[in-house]
Amino acid sequence: MIRAMRWRLDPLSLAWAVALFLVLLLLATVGARWGWVRSFLGDVLAVMWVYVVFKTFVAARMLPLALAALGVGYVVELGQFLASAWHLHIPNRALRIVLGSTADWWDVVAYTIGFAAVLAIEALGSRIRAARPTTSAP
Repeated sequence: MIRAMRWRLDPLSLAWAVALFLVLLLLATVGARWGWVRSFLGDVLAVMWVYVVFKTFVAARMLPLALAALGVGYVVELGQFLASAWHLHIPNRALRIVLGSTADWWDVVAYTIGFAAVLAIEALGSRIRAARPTTSAP
């Protein structure tokens, strides 16, 4: 049976979304000269951030949300490729920084690693929650 997605507000996921956003903001500004760390790690963290944003507002199973976050990354990369192929240019500098301006296969690899990291972290969290005792001893 497929569980329906429901709207909700998950405070813990919201806290993670804010924390990851701040890290991404630091990478985009302070880390501008950090080369591959900024670009590759930023893309890995971007997929993780999109996932926790989805998780903040949508009550659904982990895999569909993680696949949706991965899909967002892939669509952004496809948009960069098509913009380059059609010689389009985003005039807004901030939007160019957020969305990127050049398509690169390493970005696709980074998005996939971010997706795998989400799966691994959620699996680890499930194991920790399952091992936690549900009742306290008297």
